[in-house]
Amino acid sequence: MTRPVVLIAEELAPSVLAALGEGFDIRHVDGADRSALLPALTDAEAVLIRSATQVDAEALAAAPRLKVIARAGIGLDNVDVPAATARGVMVVNAPQSNVVSAAEQAVALLLACARNIAPANEALKRGKWQRSKWTGVEVADKTVGVVGLGRIGVLFAQRMSAFGTRLLAYDPYISTARAAQIGVKLVSLEELLRESDFISIHLPKTPETVGLIGKEQLALCKPSVRIINAARGGLVDEEALAEALAGGHVAGAGLDVFATEPCTDSPLFAFDSVVVSPHLGASTVEAQDKAGVAVARSVRLALEGEFVPDAVNVQAGGVVVEEVRPALPLVEKLGRVFTALAGGVAATVEVEVRGELTAYDVSVLQLAALKGVFADVVEEQVTFVNAPALATERGVEVSLSTNPDSPDFRSLITVRGVLPTGSTVSVAGTLSGPRQIEKITEVDGFDVDIVPAEHLLFLRYGDRPGVVGTVGAALGEAQVNIAGAQVSRTSQGGDALMALTVDSAVPAEVLEQIATAIGAQSVRYVDLV
Repeated sequence: MTRPVVLIAEELAPSVLAALGEGFDIRHVDGADRSALLPALTDAEAVLIRSATQVDAEALAAAPRLKVIARAGIGLDNVDVPAATARGVMVVNAPQSNVVSAAEQAVALLLACARNIAPANEALKRGKWQRSKWTGVEVADKTVGVVGLGRIGVLFAQRMSAFGTRLLAYDPYISTARAAQIGVKLVSLEELLRESDFISIHLPKTPETVGLIGKEQLALCKPSVRIINAARGGLVDEEALAEALAGGHVAGAGLDVFATEPCTDSPLFAFDSVVVSPHLGASTVEAQDKAGVAVARSVRLALEGEFVPDAVNVQAGGVVVEEVRPALPLVEKLGRVFTALAGGVAATVEVEVRGELTAYDVSVLQLAALKGVFADVVEEQVTFVNAPALATERGVEVSLSTNPDSPDFRSLITVRGVLPTGSTVSVAGTLSGPRQIEKITEVDGFDVDIVPAEHLLFLRYGDRPGVVGTVGAALGEAQVNIAGAQVSRTSQGGDALMALTVDSAVPAEVLEQIATAIGAQSVRYVDLV
């Protein structure tokens, strides 16, 4: 069996290979060398990168088998995410990998800025002992303003609290109660600028945040303020900051990021009160190790067809909680059974979740159902990424509903829909017992209790004696062993459904023979291999 090709395009931590494990054909290439990268992508099903490799439309076109792009870090400026999404290629990163390192870098810059560490270090190494020249300020009892209370901003605030500081924060997307839990006072940006002795920025780079701290904002600050930016370049207007430093309106700055990188020449470099570093926020052994291991695990999940929590282009809430995760493969199978029963693509698909699961975010179950619905009807690979686009392209209306009431099961998931003819199709399932055994519990209104095995057969017919024997004889003659069978009916002599699990594929001619022999209304075979 051919092993999936995993292409490592940049140097990653040694732990990455261990996290990937066995079963992959690991190849290496210099991702910055396009002439080497493009041909190497031809067979790749996954590519692992950092910041030097550009995975754009050209690279995606050169990778017909690609399923996942894994960025060992947070930023995705070098990945064409929309193009990848259109191709059904999952894009994953490691959003948690460098949060501690980034927060610590901001603290380090603040302390270095407060105590003039960098210029004092340089002077002493040049033989100058200048104690009085490099007198700094204490951090204790000062006001520290935190702009942005995301993961890194919170970690930074927690660390600065230990220095005995007063903490202010600006973040329009966080509640006053949550800020209080963290130990900071939530204020407007203007108030933060006016009152803070140190200001540290922890925001993503968006059209709204670029240039957030500019000339007007710096004019509001105390002349003794020191500005720290270890988040993203461009959040602080560097030209305005240089002017404020030159005019004495800002006392100092600590910068790890710049509007244009690499940055080796800037007016800011002329100031002794400015401490700079070349984007080292994630440059720790621990952060690189965490990032590599995280994306390696994501690659394994993606290539195994599982849901990947760190996929950035999957339309499903946030992290999938452990209570919901076991339902993903079940719901995907329900989607495949649904399409087999429908005999084609439905006009509408509704995913209904009832019972205990509704206490959690179950939006991912809609994706799992769509992944199954289209798995056997399109030539391209169907993923959690492109399943919604496939539904849109085919005019399928998709909906998700929840209901905490579930009279018969702790949780029940139903995939139902309306066909273009106006007829309806439905299939429901649940996870049973401590071992979370997958069960199909209903098919087109008929109650059943079967495990969704690799080979399933559903027969609709008029209830009468002898049908079970006829079906068994036909399958036996074809050397197809029946693993399980049950019959459900509306009433004696009414409509009946026979559901069978069999040990091997059922040939088309055998299905035709059975349909004729029992006068079946429909015969549907589902291969879940």
